[in-house]
Amino acid sequence: MKTLLLAASLAIGLAIPALAQDHSGHAMPAATGNAATEAFMAANSKMHQDMSAELTGNADVDFIRSMIPHHQGAVEMARIELEHGTDPEVKALAEAIIAAQEEEIAWMQAWLAKNGG
Repeated sequence: MKTLLLAASLAIGLAIPALAQDHSGHAMPAATGNAATEAFMAANSKMHQDMSAELTGNADVDFIRSMIPHHQGAVEMARIELEHGTDPEVKALAEAIIAAQEEEIAWMQAWLAKNGG
């Protein structure tokens, strides 16, 4: 019994890194007719497309170039929340996300300009 539990634990442990890298769960449902859902679908699609830019082999540059569209996706999703959401706490979070992510995007763009990315 202990051997079986150990084998199961090992199998799960080895699968976790692969599962953490699996982004198939990010897929959005087909068109729904709901304006907010459609906006989230479009933002998610654009973010993933922009994140798949060609890599340079320079880890620093590739990280920054990949993070910019990731952060821009967060900003876009937060703007969708502001347009379609109703909960004041969630809307406040969306506003904070926009402010923080835009500041980080500006920093990353400046870093790329300074470092030839």
